[in-house]
Amino acid sequence: MTKRVLVTGATGRTGALVLKQLRQQSDQFQGIGFARSSSKVEEIFGSTESFFLGDITEQSSLETALQGCSSLVILTSAGVKMKASSTPGAPPQFEYEPGGMPETVDYYGQKNQIDAARKLGVEHIVLVGSMGGTNPNHPLNQMGNGKILIWKRKAEQYLIDSGIDYTIIRAGGLIDLEGGVRELLVGKNDTLLTNPPDGIATSIPRADVASVVVQALQEPDARNKAFDVISKPQDAPDAIVTRDFAMLFQQTTPGI
Repeated sequence: MTKRVLVTGATGRTGALVLKQLRQQSDQFQGIGFARSSSKVEEIFGSTESFFLGDITEQSSLETALQGCSSLVILTSAGVKMKASSTPGAPPQFEYEPGGMPETVDYYGQKNQIDAARKLGVEHIVLVGSMGGTNPNHPLNQMGNGKILIWKRKAEQYLIDSGIDYTIIRAGGLIDLEGGVRELLVGKNDTLLTNPPDGIATSIPRADVASVVVQALQEPDARNKAFDVISKPQDAPDAIVTRDFAMLFQQTTPGI
């Protein structure tokens, strides 16, 4: 029997990759998308078939979309943009869309999704977040005064406390490069960020994050784990391309 999986934030750059990978494995998964914009869905996927349109701040639309789902993948995140400036040479300023602050999207929006999943009997939630959440003074928290990593971390703890099986994936800096050709590294509490092995860049291709998500839906060792993940450079001399995801997840641990 195929697993019905809802992917929220499915028109984002990483969310779209997750949904496409799920649909490529149609013998195992029935990938369902959730997004706000029908035009964006059509632009990326060609049609709105197997999509639900709604808002993560509205509990009823989430409950409708989650009917019959065994798993939920949360890839929603507040989006910051640069403010227009009339002063040449002024340092850049950032802002969020009205109603799109991290508190609303990354905490209450994710809390809504978790609550709806618990009400509908969803068995497993995979939440994709960001590294850097242990540092309140991280530059991402300063952008638009949104404290985005703080709100993300709070939502992660809410998921852990919900009683639903969880997998929390805190990705390093996301890059748009080919997946499946690098060695992935996992860690905890931003140790990979503050002390990266061999001084490598703390980044990871979006396609590799998508693969980690899809594998987490299948591997028992990914359940009730939270971890950071980056990749070695493709040309790293000692790199061994990650293919054994069960072994990768065995290196991860429970709790925030």
